[in-house]
Amino acid sequence: MDDALRQAALNYHREPRPGKLSIEPTKRMETQRDLALAYSPGVAAPCLDIAANPDLARDYTARANLVAVISNGTAVLGLGNIGALASKPVMEGKAVLFKKFAGIDVFDIEVDATDPDKFVEVVAALEPTFGAINLEDIKAPECFEIEAKLRERMNIPVFHDDQHGTAIVCAAAVRNGLLLQGKHLSEVKVVTSGAGAAAMACVRLLIAMGLPQDNVTLTDIKGVVYKGREGLTPELEPFARETNARTLGDVIAGADVFLGLSAPRVLKEEWLPLLAEKPLILALANPEPEVRPEIVQQVRPDAIMATGRSDYPNQVNNVLCFPYIFRGALDCGATTINAEMELACVEAIAELARIEPDEVVARAYGGAALLFGQDYIIPKPFDPRLALLIAPAVAKAAMRTGVARHPIEDFVAYEQQLQRFAYRSGQLMHPVFEKARAAQTRVAYAEGEDERVLRAAQVVVDEQLARPVLIGRRDVIKSKIVGLGLRMAVGQDVEIVDPFADEDVLVPLTEGYQKIVDRRGVTPGAARYRMRGRPALTAAMLLQKGMVGAALCGGAADWWQQTADVLPIIPRLPGLQRVYALSALILGERTLFFCDTHMNVDPTAEEVAEMTVLAADAIRRFGITPRAALLSHSNFGASNSPSARKMREALALVREDAPELEIDGEMHADAALIPALRDLMVTSSAFTNGANLLVMPNLDAANIAFTLLSAATNALQVGPMLLGMSKPIHVLTASATARGIVNMTALAASGNAAPGGD
Repeated sequence: MDDALRQAALNYHREPRPGKLSIEPTKRMETQRDLALAYSPGVAAPCLDIAANPDLARDYTARANLVAVISNGTAVLGLGNIGALASKPVMEGKAVLFKKFAGIDVFDIEVDATDPDKFVEVVAALEPTFGAINLEDIKAPECFEIEAKLRERMNIPVFHDDQHGTAIVCAAAVRNGLLLQGKHLSEVKVVTSGAGAAAMACVRLLIAMGLPQDNVTLTDIKGVVYKGREGLTPELEPFARETNARTLGDVIAGADVFLGLSAPRVLKEEWLPLLAEKPLILALANPEPEVRPEIVQQVRPDAIMATGRSDYPNQVNNVLCFPYIFRGALDCGATTINAEMELACVEAIAELARIEPDEVVARAYGGAALLFGQDYIIPKPFDPRLALLIAPAVAKAAMRTGVARHPIEDFVAYEQQLQRFAYRSGQLMHPVFEKARAAQTRVAYAEGEDERVLRAAQVVVDEQLARPVLIGRRDVIKSKIVGLGLRMAVGQDVEIVDPFADEDVLVPLTEGYQKIVDRRGVTPGAARYRMRGRPALTAAMLLQKGMVGAALCGGAADWWQQTADVLPIIPRLPGLQRVYALSALILGERTLFFCDTHMNVDPTAEEVAEMTVLAADAIRRFGITPRAALLSHSNFGASNSPSARKMREALALVREDAPELEIDGEMHADAALIPALRDLMVTSSAFTNGANLLVMPNLDAANIAFTLLSAATNALQVGPMLLGMSKPIHVLTASATARGIVNMTALAASGNAAPGGD
């Protein structure tokens, strides 16, 4: 690596604190009672239960979500045998990936033992601590012996990722590469460069998938693996060929698949023409592959190529596999990871590459439209759907083969639980999604040409959340659907309303709009112009006329302007003074709702009370019990300022109008969130826990608090949701993502805009 990258890497690992991991508690530890429950004497209760029934460790401890990443440092990346201690940064990195992509907690354990039997004894003794073992960076052939012995002794999954993780991702690439090249695994000739742990695992998995063993020729640093070659290991012996060939150059001719897990530049440029027509080249040596993709492109443009590098297409990266195969294994209580589970993982990875990439992937790779083809045969590591496809497939395979101690009974519910790993909003949105699926509402999207909207519409169709109606130029929308590789069919999955072509729809909508704004200085000509140029008006009129059941506007234009466009068309509910905006922040396991973040600059006490009741009702639709805090610079009557008095008056009004609502105020924000702090200030609080609905005295406070906390914590935003509208319509902000639009679709489709909106 160059000096700049080296220094950046050292700084990354050193600052602001050394290492990449920390341990955080999952339970509150604020009072003497908390201490008594967490440790002595309360901790004795789960200890005794586990002693009586060891399986209860799954319920009372973190074991079922805890993996050990273990190495002796004998084969670290391309660095070789650098020792256990020097391997620790790699093991910490592996732990970070487990947590980031699958929510799995990890202890990295570096064992200073090169003797296989000693290493096995150390690891086997750790079984009570962990739900699974990930072996890492152990040299061959010892790695084969170590894994075999540990699998025999331990009743939890033991998985050597360098072997099996590489094999799984490699096999998925081969599956899709051959599909594109029009070839079948049972007919191809495979030649390897490398016959170590990873290469052998790849070959064995391909054979399990249907590759004839006789179609495989192995080569390594000594040349061809042939019968009678001196020093063949038990792992290589079954693959030795009866042949006079001795070098890679002797056997490369006619190969359909070149599998390189060896060293830089061993596949010579002059050998490339010898490969079969439409070959598949997997040059996985890192950081320098067996042959450069630029050379392959020049000499064999008919080839499909994969490497182990992120700066080339088709990166074979173990992170596509190991977080999710462990996720599925842990969740069903698997005692091992067997071949059937590995094959299920292969097929899930291959399947994901054949559907359009998620918006998260497109943004991570510069907005490129990644479509299944020569440069995209396996998914990208940042695809959030990997967990959703792989973990259930692995769990089902474990159940089919009888190694699941805790079979998953409801896979629909399980896949919904996995949403929390794929999308941070998954847990919050689950009840809303269920209501949307039941309602099957037609939802109009004002910005139907926006790529985010189109990606969201595909998800909405796939998850059956609503029936999308896209507003925009028909030819542009159809072209973008094709260009983005989306699968939804116009006329079947989605409808299009073209303001420039669909006169049968636009004329009556325009006439209706003209009647609404007739006394607002809008002429008939101006009304026609607006209806074509301001799609929020078209969406709102479709909703007003009952042609759709909900509408989403905004995302590409000024939020205030689009809100102003729809308010005359879709009035607020009778009896309400105002329309308000509710926004949510998802901060790990906690969700906070903020009101009013967008609409009213300085609401009165009556309006604060009104927005609080509306917001509480909206929160209940997420399946959450609202606890509202009326915030102020004043704590429980400490100030007589106008804003403090306003919040006290609002509290009295809410308690009169909604006595069932858990609410208190006026109070500081910290008192609202920390029960122990609040208890020091007042003894008569109605709260039983921290607040989840924060109601602000004015727009400045609400918007600043919301955006500041969002930026400082990297929390996920949901909203803003318009409260008090007579029909479900929301206006998207310019920062809305495709997944955010999916969430807002579900909110609109489920009638989440106002009381009685279902």
